Amino acid sequence: MGVQFGDLVEPRKISLDELKGRSVAFDGHNILYQFLAIIRGQAGEPLKDSQGYITSHLSGLIYRNSNLMEAGVRVVYCFDGKPHEYKRQTIEARHEVRVAAKQKYEKAVEEGDKEGARRWGQQSVTASPNIVGEAKRLLTLMGIPWIQAPGEGEAQAAYMALKGSVWASSSQDFDSILFGAPRLVRNLSISGRRKLPRKNVYIKVEPEMYEYHKLLGELGLTREQLIDVGILIGTDYNPDGIKGIGPKTAIKLIKKHGSLEDAVSELPNAEFPHPLDEIRALFLKPEVTDDYRLDWGKPDTAGILAYLCGEHNFSREKVLAAIEKMNKGFSSATKGTARLDKWFG
Repeated sequence: MGVQFGDLVEPRKISLDELKGRSVAFDGHNILYQFLAIIRGQAGEPLKDSQGYITSHLSGLIYRNSNLMEAGVRVVYCFDGKPHEYKRQTIEARHEVRVAAKQKYEKAVEEGDKEGARRWGQQSVTASPNIVGEAKRLLTLMGIPWIQAPGEGEAQAAYMALKGSVWASSSQDFDSILFGAPRLVRNLSISGRRKLPRKNVYIKVEPEMYEYHKLLGELGLTREQLIDVGILIGTDYNPDGIKGIGPKTAIKLIKKHGSLEDAVSELPNAEFPHPLDEIRALFLKPEVTDDYRLDWGKPDTAGILAYLCGEHNFSREKVLAAIEKMNKGFSSATKGTARLDKWFG
């Protein structure tokens, strides 16, 4: 799940109106996992077509993106490439969690435990290569550009925001900040209501934004120091962090000593799985590509209907309504109703 900075600073709530005419790069795998986890039936089961193929991700992509496109948001998707070898421990741990959750999910389904099925079902999802391929196919039909990153999709999205190709990066994780994204937008793909785990309580979920320079200013840290804080807490490259060290303690240590290398003098039992300078470099100089073009096209109505309705039994009426929203957004852009300088920055 990446490093967690959510309790350190208050984000700014934003509306879709503020994003009109802006381009936002999504961490593709992160978004797919959200759709697969959240979009489920009453018994906690993922959405499926008549052939038994999972369609939760396709539902999220068509309906959520159509709302964003209608609002004038230009979305881009960045998908993960080959994970760095330092992430192996994180990947293996996540796999173990999903295997265990799947077993509990199946047991909950057998026992008719809907709440348990939903909870464990959400934790057992995986974005298989087939699911990612289906997502790319639908995005192409929708006229949404996607980039195959050589490494982390989130690093690619942050890099594109840093160089001005897009206005912001969007992910539920906070690693975008460590990768240098000037703006991180969260909850853009899941706004609405969310049920709290194990409680019959729903909370309102709204888009929120963290601004890189404002965050560093409020914390009184440099980017390198913020990365050091992340390493102390735990990142995908050293998931365990330092036992007993939370965000606030980590900040105090780094501000007191200036760097992680000096801060470990107060942590005699601190151990890291890899050299600190190498972990830090994975955030400062991630593997990214400049080989991309951001061309937004007109939605392929016939292609979308054939794919979603013909192959996966989606409601033709609902899909047509989503396509109408996309066309509305596309027409608004091409007619020049939004400022051109905002479309590309």
